[in-house]
Amino acid sequence: MLKSILLATVASLALSGAAAAQDADADTVIATVNGTEITLGQLIIARAQLPQQYQQLPADILFDGLVEQLIQQELLANSVTEEPKRVAMALQLERRSLLAGEAIEVISNEAITDEALTALYDSRFGSAEPEAEFNASHILVETEEEALAVIARLDDGADFATTAQEVSTGPSGPSGGELGWFGMGMMVAEFEAAVAELEVGAISAPVQTQFGWHVIKLNETRDTPIPELDAVRQELVSEIQEQAVTEALESLTESAEIVRAEDLGLDPAILQNLDLLEN
Repeated sequence: MLKSILLATVASLALSGAAAAQDADADTVIATVNGTEITLGQLIIARAQLPQQYQQLPADILFDGLVEQLIQQELLANSVTEEPKRVAMALQLERRSLLAGEAIEVISNEAITDEALTALYDSRFGSAEPEAEFNASHILVETEEEALAVIARLDDGADFATTAQEVSTGPSGPSGGELGWFGMGMMVAEFEAAVAELEVGAISAPVQTQFGWHVIKLNETRDTPIPELDAVRQELVSEIQEQAVTEALESLTESAEIVRAEDLGLDPAILQNLDLLEN
């Protein structure tokens, strides 16, 4: 009987604790210091501002530690009888920064709609054609004569990869001259032009670039598929948000009265003068 009463009591306390936790909100008072309230919302913000390594601590340790930290901060803050100018300015700057961040978040979130995403995707990829990609190998040497000698060697049946390992001066030489897959714009112009004219399996005439003389073999070609919307969603979202913020700032700037001080003759190095913040 006693055991069942204890179990029932524990269960009742657990349920009441769970109910209290569910009823808690950002204004729930966690502690007071000389009448000043420390709230759950302040604790949540304090935790979010902790370095990542501290956020990994167990919740009970973090909770008690943050409560104690905010109590100590309040005690110390109350001991300051006159607010320093640098503190007042820092608070003004922090408030401005936080409100600007809120404005950016609202603008960014409102800009993202299915219609906006679809419209940008269609404008970017709706009429796009698949782009060619090339898989090629090359042998790099210093002179045209050496390149011609390489071609003669290949014409006599030498293996391209083996020849590259033996004579190529480029960083791809040890791997048989393999360059992997690349699209237009990823190689120097002379190299790309030569690759684009080759048939699969063919070997080029000597090609001169700023790096030396190349003998190129085209291994494969393929067309890159047009990406699906989901594959580029985040890229499009970022572009839409950036554009929305830019337009909002332009509109706010046009409607605002902004007066910039001119001809003050200030040395930019004055930014390092912390003494100006003293009362």
